[in-house]
Amino acid sequence: MESMENAGGNSEKMMLEKYREGEDFDFLNLMAIDLAGNLRSVTMPRRYVTDDFYKRGIGFDASNYGYAKVTDSDMIIVPDRETGFVETRDGYRILHTMGDVFLSDGSLFDQYPRNVVRHTRDFLRRHDIADDLYALVELEYYVFESVEYGSDGTSAFYSVGSTEGLGDGYDTEPRFEAHAGYHRFPPEDRYMDFRNQTVELMERVGIPVKYHHHEVAASQLEIELDFMDILKAADGVCLAKWIIRSVADRMGLKVTFMPKPIYRMPGNGMHVHQYLEKNGKSIFIGDELYGLSSAALSYTAGLLEHSLTGSLLAFTNPGTNSYRRLIPGFEAPISATFAKASRNAAIRIPGYLQKDEVRLEYRTGDASANTHYMLSAMTLAGCDGMLRNADPVAKGFNSPDIDRSKIFPLDLNSVLDGLDRDREYLKEVFPDTLIDLWIKKKRAEADYVYNAPTPQEYELYF
Repeated sequence: MESMENAGGNSEKMMLEKYREGEDFDFLNLMAIDLAGNLRSVTMPRRYVTDDFYKRGIGFDASNYGYAKVTDSDMIIVPDRETGFVETRDGYRILHTMGDVFLSDGSLFDQYPRNVVRHTRDFLRRHDIADDLYALVELEYYVFESVEYGSDGTSAFYSVGSTEGLGDGYDTEPRFEAHAGYHRFPPEDRYMDFRNQTVELMERVGIPVKYHHHEVAASQLEIELDFMDILKAADGVCLAKWIIRSVADRMGLKVTFMPKPIYRMPGNGMHVHQYLEKNGKSIFIGDELYGLSSAALSYTAGLLEHSLTGSLLAFTNPGTNSYRRLIPGFEAPISATFAKASRNAAIRIPGYLQKDEVRLEYRTGDASANTHYMLSAMTLAGCDGMLRNADPVAKGFNSPDIDRSKIFPLDLNSVLDGLDRDREYLKEVFPDTLIDLWIKKKRAEADYVYNAPTPQEYELYF
């Protein structure tokens, strides 16, 4: 069987290995996270990487990351030496490390995503709630052989194509029905080799993977990571997305984590399984409803309450395209509900788990999120429910189906309104300056999309 490596593009495999202290390298690539949640980087030759550099870091322009004004944008990135891994590229050994951001006076920059996660962990411990949050993140995405798109004042278009039978030029390929891809096996699943390569690389750099498979739609795939603490999980999602895109590029493929890239096809969620741990044990396991503890039920109530106001969705579903996915009929939860084994519920308690494995799965979010902000906001929303002893059953959230009386706000402007009104539970971790900046950035995205005519409107109204 022909390997996907030969499907086009560069057939050279990507080479990544976990870095071991003292190993030689040619360059250090210092990675940082911008406001939107994307990885950025600056690269230093080995000669420049001294002990002093590890302590003092390097200056950069934070305005280009979305954090600061041009008139006050000097900040510092300092490498986190515990996060290193090596990529061999064109004969050079490149040591990649995550970076932490400080203000120019040396104080911690409280808006930086990794720092927000650390403050969230401090919040858990300060209030004696838990020692850490553990998260298992599911990454859903589409892969295509061809992608074209563009828009300006006089035209707008997009076009995608896949050898699994999507798009012009691929409709003569042998194929399965477009919504019947779940757990397909090669040769119908044309992307197993691609997923194998990405998972191998993730494992090599310390990102644990539970499994991977073909998802429901043609060209839709999933990799389910395994449980990690909140900081490792947030970092791991950023790196996993980079690995997936990098391997795809070498194979001549294109990948998108857009929540809804294709009309009338299943969307891409980013489901997060989670539990709080204290003294080495989950505090979500108990003898209450669905095998949950009273703490887990109150945590559930907090998640759903702040989703219903829209404030949590402002971080879990922060793009206009997020609300193309949140519609009935595609297993995309749109109301404040929780249930065991139901994929319509916003929070599912997996039905196949043993009693000592019980956890919550928040199914509403997607990968357009800044994962660090998303995990932090979810944790704070849940903990707010715990601190108030909120009861999700008394609030009528206990339903396996969509509850029309408890529908979430389903457009970006509405959830931003909700965040502006409902931010009190975030205040110990998310500074008001960050929330205001987030609302401003996302309002601009909403204005750009919602004020433009679409090709569908031309079809209906021209």
